[in-house]
Amino acid sequence: MAARLLVLSNGHGEDLIALRVLQALQVNQPGLAVAVLPLVGEGSAFAAAEAEGWLQRIGPRQALPSGGFSNQSLRGLIRDLAAGLPLLSWRQWRLVRRWGRQGGAVLAVGDLLPLLLAWASGAPYGFIGTPKSDYTWRSGPGLAWPAAAYHRLKGSEWDPWEWALMGRPRCRLVALRDPLTARGLARHGVAALAPGNPMLDGLVGAPLPASLGGYRRLVLLAGSRMPEARANFARLLDALLAWTDGRWDGSGESPVVVLAPGGSRPAPEDLAPILRWRDFQPVEPPTGSGAEAAWRRRGLLVLLGPGRFTPWASWGELGLATAGTATEQLVGLGIGALSLPGPGPQFKLGFAQRQSRLLGGAVEVCRTQEALAERLQQLLRDPAGRLRLGAIGRRRMGQSGGSEALAALVEERLLA
Repeated sequence: MAARLLVLSNGHGEDLIALRVLQALQVNQPGLAVAVLPLVGEGSAFAAAEAEGWLQRIGPRQALPSGGFSNQSLRGLIRDLAAGLPLLSWRQWRLVRRWGRQGGAVLAVGDLLPLLLAWASGAPYGFIGTPKSDYTWRSGPGLAWPAAAYHRLKGSEWDPWEWALMGRPRCRLVALRDPLTARGLARHGVAALAPGNPMLDGLVGAPLPASLGGYRRLVLLAGSRMPEARANFARLLDALLAWTDGRWDGSGESPVVVLAPGGSRPAPEDLAPILRWRDFQPVEPPTGSGAEAAWRRRGLLVLLGPGRFTPWASWGELGLATAGTATEQLVGLGIGALSLPGPGPQFKLGFAQRQSRLLGGAVEVCRTQEALAERLQQLLRDPAGRLRLGAIGRRRMGQSGGSEALAALVEERLLA
């Protein structure tokens, strides 16, 4: 068996997917030497596994101003170039080439950049294509017809240069997010598989604590890329306040708890000034919530809990989102969401609309804070409507168990 595996991933969501697969692989291959090269950001998702000693982050890493979304705006690209993107990419390319000469396999997770580097390594490689789905042009609300026509002409959202790299003899594995997209690439001679969705693995919820039993429950997902995530948190909070103003005027309305999980950033201390400026007061977190910090303004309670997505997501009745992977995970659990596009660089209108099409409308795009507040009011009074959104999300995200299936394929096709 090959003793070494290099994993390339290009974003926070891709890091999480790669980690799920590696955790499953490590069960069957505990002696495998695993190196991870995060192409975007610091790869913080791998920090705990690195501390446990079963993988190693290698190579140059840098948090770019665009957060890895320079392809969505000229301004973001210019800022990344000024911050040293060409030198960073050159150093990463040299490292991958050196790895290929020394022997071992490469697993790319993401889109074109990791796929291209895996091919350039000269080593056998596999590819887990995470962001693209033919659902985005075949169905869903707000179809962008010029783009849809372009993809229909190709027969796939993946581009010819991408499926050419997937079809090389050294590419031993191509795994995509859904069977529809895999069938599209099969028409171009790519033996693509769709063995399951790793994003849904490990999402085992916890029982709702009694201390939150009387609350309406919202899950707020602001994203992980700073400073955009902090600004999006403020915008979502303002939309909530537009909805709650006048709500507690003696009408007997239930209090509302906003569950705001996250990663290492934005941390609770990053969000504290936003809450304080809006007249929230720090309070003791409710018993059993696991929150690191809690803030209250009248009947609106905001709980902050880094690393609390898994237990909190299942508590929500509805999501408020400006995130990527976390939003997909939430609707995959059967919880619909409302999104609020902003100035970016990631969660702009085009990104939000594409995400909504991908998820079949399980995430509804609201153009303004006022529109979000109005739609939130409607859905909280409409249990059937919430169930309908959740059912769509479950269908589009598919079944869990993808991590184990992908690990078995990596073991069979790359490590044998």
